[in-house]
Amino acid sequence: MLMQYCLIALSGILLGVFFINLFKKFSLSHNLLIAKGMPLIGGIGLGLSFLLISLSIFFTYQSLSREVIGLIVSSSLMLAFGVIDDLKELSIWAKFLVQIIAASLLIFFGIRTHIVYIGNTLNIIITLIWVLGITNAFNHLDVMDGVASGTAIIVSFAFFIISVLNGDTRTAILSLILAGVVFSFFLYNFPPAKVYMGNSGSHFLGFILAGIALMLSYAPLERKLALLSPILILGFPIFDTVFLILARIMKKNLPFKKSNDHLTFRFLALGYSKKKTLLTMLGLCLFFSVSGVLLSQVSNLFGMAIIGFLILISLTLTIKVSKV
Repeated sequence: MLMQYCLIALSGILLGVFFINLFKKFSLSHNLLIAKGMPLIGGIGLGLSFLLISLSIFFTYQSLSREVIGLIVSSSLMLAFGVIDDLKELSIWAKFLVQIIAASLLIFFGIRTHIVYIGNTLNIIITLIWVLGITNAFNHLDVMDGVASGTAIIVSFAFFIISVLNGDTRTAILSLILAGVVFSFFLYNFPPAKVYMGNSGSHFLGFILAGIALMLSYAPLERKLALLSPILILGFPIFDTVFLILARIMKKNLPFKKSNDHLTFRFLALGYSKKKTLLTMLGLCLFFSVSGVLLSQVSNLFGMAIIGFLILISLTLTIKVSKV
């Protein structure tokens, strides 16, 4: 199976490189989807690569289950509207409407939380909040070269590891395809970037990862804390978004009004270079994701220790960067 997984990852990288090169040349020659002199085609390249490889593998070797079809259909909608958003920026409410429609499609196809004892209505509400939150968290991360794509690679591998440990081939394949295609983009987006992913890419990545997180099974009922694993694995983009919103509120700004309060900009303000800032951000993401994987495997007691340590680190980081 190891060889098959390697081939899946390699196919994602190669097809991603092919599409990104193709769309980059088209963008530059037609002066289309250009921002600050940079092609905004990364999202289209990695998105199409993910969708085509997923369809090919599941149609040929696996089975196109209801959930896989739902993920492909709804993420295709996100990608299409993301491209429209890059061509002519949509309003915040228009973006939310599209995200709600796409998240509703996920729920229709059975991709949602299944928390015992709270009923269908609350599970649907939690699913909507989760998908919209993670989707926009990745959009907020995409303010500097390599941050959003690097984060997506780490998170994808974390979900891949949990999938393998649980014997879940379906989500293992999806996670590995995503890691491969995003890595192809990362090669072009590492500072100094040659292409940007655009809103199409950041929204697509957040949406796909939110969906994969919902498709995974994390632990038996006796290890309830392990159910928090996806929150920890995606803890870095969640932390970044919560910090950003709180910083804006403290300045009496609207939470969704653009500002320079991002963690990325604060590390740059501390004197970090772009590459050092990127490595710091990805190091934090790796720390959160590894903690999430460990949480899925350990007892409740060790799980409490992991969560307590993460809270301590998060508070320390918040205090440090809030002074900048």
